[in-house]
Amino acid sequence: MQRKQIGIIGAGISGLLACKYMLSKGFDPIVFEARSDVGGVWIKTIASTKLQTPKTLYQLSDFPWPSSVTENFPAQHKVFDYTQSYAQHFDLIKHIRFNTKVVGIEYEGQSDKEIQSCSLWNGNGQPFSFKGKWKVVVDNTENNSTEVHKVDFVILCLGRYCDVPNIPEFPPKKGPEAFHGKVIHSMDYAAMDYESAANFVEGKKVIVVGFQKSALDIAMECSAANGLRNPCTALYRTEQWNVPANLSWGVPLSCLCRNRFSKLLARKPGEGFLLSLLATLLSPVVAFLSLLSFNHTPKGLIYLGNRSSANPQLVVIGFSKSFSNLHIRNEMPLASRAT
Repeated sequence: MQRKQIGIIGAGISGLLACKYMLSKGFDPIVFEARSDVGGVWIKTIASTKLQTPKTLYQLSDFPWPSSVTENFPAQHKVFDYTQSYAQHFDLIKHIRFNTKVVGIEYEGQSDKEIQSCSLWNGNGQPFSFKGKWKVVVDNTENNSTEVHKVDFVILCLGRYCDVPNIPEFPPKKGPEAFHGKVIHSMDYAAMDYESAANFVEGKKVIVVGFQKSALDIAMECSAANGLRNPCTALYRTEQWNVPANLSWGVPLSCLCRNRFSKLLARKPGEGFLLSLLATLLSPVVAFLSLLSFNHTPKGLIYLGNRSSANPQLVVIGFSKSFSNLHIRNEMPLASRAT
């Protein structure tokens, strides 16, 4: 019997995990990676970036961190080395097509009307359909050619922080062209090596627009490069929920929010009466810990949730929008802020 072929888009941490799991189930995975290496966002990012979560919570169950990594929040290059070692240890590299950028995905064999009328996944409750396949179109950036692949199943491991910059639309003559200085995106800054980035901001007055991970990491580096001589200004519209690596009394935040007890504090769909009652009774504990630990009360924060795909044979692997892999240093000296 011919082995089912699985198309995996992205060779970051999720893509590597998906590839190994598909191999363990007897499938034939093919991973499409637009870059020339594995690691996703960790291939090239801001030099001072670290893990936001402790390494024990970012450790693969069958591949522990090496003993040489002693810090709780490893730096970017150590996380990158970890993903590379994982891919080499389990011989995943031979299943990865590097420098192949996916430009189109189309399901062939069933119409949208047929798919929407199915009461079961694929109409038969099985992950693989007997009526069609996925057509994956990729551009090979090495030889400028286009390739078409037919696969039985697609897993998207695209991540949230790669390739597509989030740039707002500006009114005419009100955008970067109206500014007399240099305007770059955080991705442009991250593409520089450490020395080039330091030379780029040294001696300049820098305004960092935004208040999330990349913005604060860049502002910290600018402050470190220029000190009080040319203070860095952070300009943002909405405050974000930023938390320290450790609580004020030295206890890692993960000890409180990443354990079985913490799961009892949140009400979940489909849980029984006793669990729902327990979560309600423990809700004051959550409020008390929030007052002690966090800068301000989050508004509209959703930290538990999930979405399911309506398309058959398509799985999306990634992180919830409320979390990321980037560590924020809260000791960063900022000269001013504006809201």
